[in-house]
Amino acid sequence: MTMRPEPNLIRPIAHAMADAARKATLTHFRTDLTVDSKRTDFDPVTIADRAAETAMRAILADTRPDDSILGEEAAAHIGTSGLTWVLDPIDGTRGFISGTPTWGVLIALRDADGPFYGIIDQPFTGERFEGAADGAHWTHPTGTRALRTRGTTALRDATILTTFPELGSPPEAAAFARVARHCRLTRYGLDCYGYALLAAGHVDLVIEAGLQSYDIAAPIAVIQAAGGVVTDWQGGAAHDGGQAIAAATPALHRAALDLLNA
Repeated sequence: MTMRPEPNLIRPIAHAMADAARKATLTHFRTDLTVDSKRTDFDPVTIADRAAETAMRAILADTRPDDSILGEEAAAHIGTSGLTWVLDPIDGTRGFISGTPTWGVLIALRDADGPFYGIIDQPFTGERFEGAADGAHWTHPTGTRALRTRGTTALRDATILTTFPELGSPPEAAAFARVARHCRLTRYGLDCYGYALLAAGHVDLVIEAGLQSYDIAAPIAVIQAAGGVVTDWQGGAAHDGGQAIAAATPALHRAALDLLNA
């Protein structure tokens, strides 16, 4: 069984990676970028995505060479430690190329049981949302405070988010709509920043589909450390991607899960 390292051993490395990714992404944000597409249906990628992941991998090569790496923009590195860093250099590239400050850098560390450390970093606003075994925190040039999910238990009081109104397949979109009809407010388009807002106690539900592991691993660690719940739509583990539901409280999670599967 792999022993999970203490947060204080991981934290300096993860923050160095986030700092390096901030520099790499902000160099190109709101500039005249060349945008490539990974697929014919427009899946954008930029020099900023690639530069940020390269910078983070270089730090890991120096400090944690025995750990595995799963990232969006480069081939997986298979290590021997039983630990895997899961990296998304820019979650929300569509937002990045549109100039909106709702994208983020995602860093997670996981073992066979799932992610246990995570960072959601928003370089432009200077916000860093961190979750670990010793708690969850928000840092900004103005200060630091603990993160805690809101205590919402009823759907009628909830704010719900998803990134795309079409949300995966038609049945998945219909399932989301069933939940959203019972919520107080529905918002779209925030990518990983929506998960950060849930951890910070500003919104109550994030429901998504079609995710990759690097999209959800860091949000899981941050939200769970802040007191929230993250699973797939059947109530199982979500860290390998696919469908995910993040909720502020167990009661809200149960209510939303029932409607998703109605």
